[in-house]
Amino acid sequence: MHTNTLSSPKRPVNLTLSAGLVTQAKTYTNNLSATMESLLVEFVATQQQAQISRCQAANACADQWN
Repeated sequence: MHTNTLSSPKRPVNLTLSAGLVTQAKTYTNNLSATMESLLVEFVATQQQAQISRCQAANACADQWN
């Protein structure tokens, strides 16, 4: 349900992150932006699926009431 992030246009954003956490993360990746984008893709997909599940549950409940 999400677009391919590799081909999507990029834009700069400002984030406020813990300095210590950023330092630690940089020991594991040389591309913090790509890592954050990958994690954000996963987060959005999880949230979208949760929203779909809630909607389906609400629809099933409404069907039982009718």
